[in-house]
Amino acid sequence: MRRIALLFIALCLSLPALAERKQSFGDLDVHYSAFNSGFLQPEIAAAAGLSRSKTQGVINISVLKAGKASNASVDGQVRNLLGQSYALKFKEVNEGEAIYYLAQFPFEDREMLRFTINVKAGDGVAHSFDFNQEFFPDQ
Repeated sequence: MRRIALLFIALCLSLPALAERKQSFGDLDVHYSAFNSGFLQPEIAAAAGLSRSKTQGVINISVLKAGKASNASVDGQVRNLLGQSYALKFKEVNEGEAIYYLAQFPFEDREMLRFTINVKAGDGVAHSFDFNQEFFPDQ
């Protein structure tokens, strides 16, 4: 499982174009990345309970409070430009000091997707943010 955590941390830091993707709410930082599930090695995907597919994406969320991993309640949805939406069902992965939340979602062909993420940390305060990302099916 430690290898899975290292992979997702590396993906968070490297995708896209080395830009940091995070939202801050006071001392709460929510880091996020979304990518095509085909980027995962088969053994890593299996260990995380994820399926690899040309048209399946993965979203990875990590929540830090004052710089330390924090448990949270995470949910959300992804919507395409036609307004079709899909509820994101996150599962928590806890590896020692690393805690992150993973969800899979479908997409078709090349499309721009809009994500809405809701996070409620241990203090009970709910935070929400949106981001857009373009996806391409694996060849």
